[in-house]
Amino acid sequence: MTTVDIDSNNWQEKVISSTTPVIVDFWAPWCPWCMRLMPVFEEVSKQYDGKLIFAKLNVEEHQDIAQANGILGIPVMKIFCDGRNVGELVGYMSKEKLVQELDKMLSTIKECIAQSSTLTKEMITK
Repeated sequence: MTTVDIDSNNWQEKVISSTTPVIVDFWAPWCPWCMRLMPVFEEVSKQYDGKLIFAKLNVEEHQDIAQANGILGIPVMKIFCDGRNVGELVGYMSKEKLVQELDKMLSTIKECIAQSSTLTKEMITK
């Protein structure tokens, strides 16, 4: 799976209404740490195919969404489940650290995932 570009036109459909949890990377092209995180984010997305949707939102182009989500600095990654923000990761992190943090977050939101998605029990307990 590759990442999905999010904008004002598809935010509701791709993030808020998604039946699969979504991690949104809030970034900007002028941010060096954002640019460094981007290939890590893309690579890690392949490990979570079917469990988590990876999305990117350019805060320069979509300041309304960034403001509505309390984005004060970047890079910031927020996890949404059933349309609710259920977790946040701040700053650049290595592939290993991102995987570790995502696994930890996914284990803490199992109830939300079970209620809002079509994931099987085997996928939730992994």
